[in-house]
Amino acid sequence: MGYDENRAAKPFSGTPYHIVIKLWRSYKRWQLRRETRVILSKLSDSQLKDIGIGRNDWNA
Repeated sequence: MGYDENRAAKPFSGTPYHIVIKLWRSYKRWQLRRETRVILSKLSDSQLKDIGIGRNDWNA
């Protein structure tokens, strides 16, 4: 077993650039989910049923 195989994993892998990119992508995913929840909240129960979801499916 070599040295690299036996040592602990790095707590932060990647350069500061990659960390910023990961944070940005996480923010964009959160923003998209938020926008989707806002749009779905404006639909009536019958409209939600038409697309095959209920109010409890996305509101959690």
